[in-house]
Amino acid sequence: MIGSQKITPAHLGRKAIVYLRQSSMAQVRHNKESQALQYALVSKAKDMGFHEVEVIDTDLGSSASSGAKPRTGFEQLLGAVALGQVGIVFSRELSRLSRTEKDWCHLLEVCQLFDTLVGDEDSVYDPSATDDQLILGIKGTLSVVELKVMRSRLIAGSQNKAKRGELYHLVPPGYVLSELGKAVKDPNTRIQESIGEIFLKFREVGSIRQTFMWFRDNAVELPVNKLRAGKHKVIFQRPTAAFVGSVLHNPFYAGAYVWGLRPMKTVLGAGGVIRKRQAGPCAPEKAKVFIREHHEGYINWETYQENLQIMRRNLLREPDASVGAKRAGQGLLTGLLRCGCCGRKLHVRYSGRKGTSPRYGCIGTYQDGGHYCLAFAGRTIDREFAEQVIASLSPLGVRASVAARKQLDDQVDHCAGLVQREVEQLEYETARAFEQYDEVDPRNRLVASELEQRWNSKLAQRDEARDRLRKAQTRPPAVTEAQRARLETIGLRFRDVWHHPQCPQELKKSLIRALIEEAIVREEPKGKLEFIVRWRGGSHTSIVVDKPGGPGAGKNAPKDLAIIAKMAPSYGDGTIAMVLNRLERKTAKGNPWSSGRVTSARTRNGIAGRARTLERPEIVSLHGAAQHCGVSNTTITRLVQAKVLPMKQLVACAPWEIQRADLDAEPVRKILDHLKRTGKLRLNGGASDTQKELFQQNQGGSNDG
Repeated sequence: MIGSQKITPAHLGRKAIVYLRQSSMAQVRHNKESQALQYALVSKAKDMGFHEVEVIDTDLGSSASSGAKPRTGFEQLLGAVALGQVGIVFSRELSRLSRTEKDWCHLLEVCQLFDTLVGDEDSVYDPSATDDQLILGIKGTLSVVELKVMRSRLIAGSQNKAKRGELYHLVPPGYVLSELGKAVKDPNTRIQESIGEIFLKFREVGSIRQTFMWFRDNAVELPVNKLRAGKHKVIFQRPTAAFVGSVLHNPFYAGAYVWGLRPMKTVLGAGGVIRKRQAGPCAPEKAKVFIREHHEGYINWETYQENLQIMRRNLLREPDASVGAKRAGQGLLTGLLRCGCCGRKLHVRYSGRKGTSPRYGCIGTYQDGGHYCLAFAGRTIDREFAEQVIASLSPLGVRASVAARKQLDDQVDHCAGLVQREVEQLEYETARAFEQYDEVDPRNRLVASELEQRWNSKLAQRDEARDRLRKAQTRPPAVTEAQRARLETIGLRFRDVWHHPQCPQELKKSLIRALIEEAIVREEPKGKLEFIVRWRGGSHTSIVVDKPGGPGAGKNAPKDLAIIAKMAPSYGDGTIAMVLNRLERKTAKGNPWSSGRVTSARTRNGIAGRARTLERPEIVSLHGAAQHCGVSNTTITRLVQAKVLPMKQLVACAPWEIQRADLDAEPVRKILDHLKRTGKLRLNGGASDTQKELFQQNQGGSNDG
């Protein structure tokens, strides 16, 4: 090797490092000869007299271009040189050490400081020598320029091809490339119908998740691209929600060619220059290349735009979205109400024991330290709007009933058609597997057994698909004249259908959204809410209702408020609710009392109180008195009934209040001492010797009143 005379005993006393790098994982997998040549430098280093040779190959598959991820192997190399442990650094081509001037100069500077040589396949260089510095500088500059020139040529070629709409990395399922390099629909009828069904079903249900669940529930498979033996092939499998969403978002299915949706950008980070892609895709029209009507689409561009709008609305993130996805929440007007004060959309929250009671509210300036614009309970408002919808739709009930029956038949046809295509394909694959098995010599069991297994597997798949086809083709029984008359009667009784327990909330929301564009709500004086309803079609109507929870709404009974006011200074809201329920009292809405409802009643009526019962050591309850004296609750009760032990009770069914000092008083103590000695309770000396004994195991058997 040229320049080997530059290697001194001092260099040989240290180790040699062989640095390996390839720019991409594709090169690592396929360019095996390049790897072998780089690993061969190990034997060359040993031939030159180095006893310790270390190989650093952790950067295989890592690019050295500007903005690429940090190279751990290169950093390890720099650290070893800086510690004075390296005599020479080998790389088959010096350009593999680095392709940026910054890293290249840094490496040469460290090697020069610690007297480390640099070697490639042809020569050895001493960074301390002026001539070698010049040669290394020229080679480093050439490698940087080489990268930039090659990269610019490749990018220019790709961009020029993309501008013509001919650059394809992988066409989505449903398309293939023709012999002329043009994107055309896949000739496989099953693939075409499966992709088309995704868009048809989405337009029907209006939700990515609901579309996915239809395919899942009906066991309908969809075509996807999978890597098999190094090549991408279209196979059918059960879809995922992510795949369905990707198809609906892809403008390629609308006949548009789009390139550069997520452009790369270079930023300066903490670790230096970083190249990264844009977080989310931009609009197709703003991509680097956008060619509309480039090829035949499964939907037109207008339908694609409408689908995007529906999906954006479903996220409930757009301030101007009129509706969201039709979910099962009880809020009938979710996404339709707009604040007449600030113009924001009203959000919905659910509360109550089952978490199903909707409450609409506008956040206003609350997040900036201000106040909510308005908030109100939703059940009353939902009922009012439901009446408006019922009045509008009742005349169309008969037509809707007949249309519902036809829609059910269409769903059966769609599902059966997709499964029929699957059966046809499996029948072909089964016949093909049999032909392969039939052609092999039966005596060659090593091959025949494998082909027989494949044939049996296809038979099982075909039979399973046939079973699903029979189920999919099962139609509901034909409608008789009597049933048709009943169906028309149900259409006339639209109100009963709406209020039927089995009428799904999603269906009600669909009907609401079909009629109402949005409703602007304002809070009026005297506890009123005014709704300006903008109906689809342009007409406007005004609805004025009492605000739920406003002045005069939901007033509790004066007797209940008196009990709350009397107990609130000493007892917690939970204890007060227990007393009210024992007295069989109800709230203004007819609900049982709870701690939260007592708190709300106190707040509305200005009654001061507490969340927990006040601790008073000098006062005990019935159970506390029994524990203090070591007797049963019954004994304390009889002492109170005999008026031996004083007791106070704020209201009926309220906890007893017994002074601890009264329990330790002489009359009570004397009676209890006699009870514990003889097992007999003598009240005022009037009890007979035949009185039954009271046992301690009864303690705690009753509550404290």
